[in-house]
Amino acid sequence: MILFLTSSPCSNDVPEGVDLPCILNEANEFVTRLSEYWKPDSQCLFISSDPDNFDLNDEMIATFYGAFNFHGLTISDIAVCDSRNEEDAPELIAESDIIVLAGGHVPTQNAFFQRIGLRDLIQDFPGIVMGISAGTMNCADTVYAQPELEGESIDPDYQRYLPGLGLTEVNVLPHYQQVKDYWLDGKRLFEDITYGDSFGNLFFALVDGSYILVQDGETVLFGEAYLIQDGQLQQICGEGEYLQL
Repeated sequence: MILFLTSSPCSNDVPEGVDLPCILNEANEFVTRLSEYWKPDSQCLFISSDPDNFDLNDEMIATFYGAFNFHGLTISDIAVCDSRNEEDAPELIAESDIIVLAGGHVPTQNAFFQRIGLRDLIQDFPGIVMGISAGTMNCADTVYAQPELEGESIDPDYQRYLPGLGLTEVNVLPHYQQVKDYWLDGKRLFEDITYGDSFGNLFFALVDGSYILVQDGETVLFGEAYLIQDGQLQQICGEGEYLQL
């Protein structure tokens, strides 16, 4: 398995005259590295974060079909696994060359992953797995589900730690450049909530365009990223740099 853990692989910097909502972010040689492992005319499978949102799921695969092909990452077929076909998950995974774990709400996606037994289905997958945002977070063995929606940080029944896919020990917090100053339930998302949860834990906050590549027992971080540990934050990698974790 080749595992790409991304914050967001997308860029809105679409060239003039190209009729696509987005392309892939080429920062930190992401597209170059992805293309090294990409089989021509790959069979691609997206696994949804919101299995009942059919319109969004169909729009997502159309968007990425265009983005992948724009960069020469050719696809023979692209499918989505959601509640319309979840019983076919074993066959869909077995037929695929690349699996993309969509972004969205971490607990909602986590529940769907558990429902279809994805942890067991994906363990020996021989191709590329790419996580996007929530999909990246749910790749961890134990997932830190950073509170996101109003009320979650103060809800005593909200589960901040969930069983994940077990593809990595790394806990990623995506979109750091976007959410670092967010407030939730009257508190600062990071300083008042996440920092406290970091005692005894390691959280890697990635900006969009940064990613982690896991292969052959090695885990390497590419691009701007921050480590949150024991209530402290420090930058550990910069744009254009890499760090072996």
